[in-house]
Amino acid sequence: MKNPIFGGVFAIIAALVVVGVYSSAFTVSQTQQALVLRLGNPQPPITTPGLHWKVPFIDNVVYIDNRILDLENPSQEVIASDQKRLVVDAFARYRITNALKFYQAAGTVEAANSRLATVLNSALRRVLGESNFMTVVRDDREGLMHRISEQVNREAANFGITVVDVRIRRADLPEANSQAVFQRMQTERQREAAEIRAQGNEAAQRTRARADREATIVLAEANSKGEQVRGEGDAERNRIFADAYGRDPDFFGFYRSMQAYDASLKAGDTRMLVAPESTAFFRYLTDPFGGTRLPVPPQAAPAATPLSAAPPAPASTAPALPAPAR
Repeated sequence: MKNPIFGGVFAIIAALVVVGVYSSAFTVSQTQQALVLRLGNPQPPITTPGLHWKVPFIDNVVYIDNRILDLENPSQEVIASDQKRLVVDAFARYRITNALKFYQAAGTVEAANSRLATVLNSALRRVLGESNFMTVVRDDREGLMHRISEQVNREAANFGITVVDVRIRRADLPEANSQAVFQRMQTERQREAAEIRAQGNEAAQRTRARADREATIVLAEANSKGEQVRGEGDAERNRIFADAYGRDPDFFGFYRSMQAYDASLKAGDTRMLVAPESTAFFRYLTDPFGGTRLPVPPQAAPAATPLSAAPPAPASTAPALPAPAR
């Protein structure tokens, strides 16, 4: 009788011990940190992975994520310092670094995301509102994101969160304003292009005018030098002609006439009828000597004795015609 009762009591005690041990033990993984609540009061957080113990039925364990978490912020409209509206899409990445403060300030990740989104929106409006449109969309977006991250970090530290990064994914004009802005930008680019083309045309005209002026000067100098050389050549030719005329006037006249014939009597269909006594210009066509040959004296009459001596025939007194003008 005693043995069954003793065995039952022992089994109950063993079961209570097993339940107590099971209720007292808990594990913390590498991606978590644990916060023990003793009768609702939080104890120092446990950040070491492994097996840990608690008081059964008194302590309660709350697990908090130890990884980097993402906060997706919905797009919102921001007014830049130059009064231009921007649609900004940003996101943040953060980590829970103080589990006790996080539990006391937010309690859950969902509540922390809601509070952090409010802080992020305020920082975006404040920082982007101090910058103009071109700075936001092109010039210094990296610097703006750094300033936003610093401001969000100061606020997020109050509920145990450290912001790792803040990024502006997109910063565009509203759809209603995009077309007008693009049209204005296109007009400005066209105006700048027209100014550049006008400046280029002006520079080209100056270059062409300078080149034409230099070419005119060079041609004038070349023509002057050519006229000078031509004049010197003509003078030398005239000197040679005068020297030749002084040495043999008949040959000089013949040579100049041949040159005149060659220049005026070109080969072709034109035919000329020239009378022998028409002009002195054609004298070499009718007489190879040009009219300067001495006549042959006539033969004496045979047998008869002349009553008186006849005077000799005079020599030809026809002067040589001057050479035709050049």
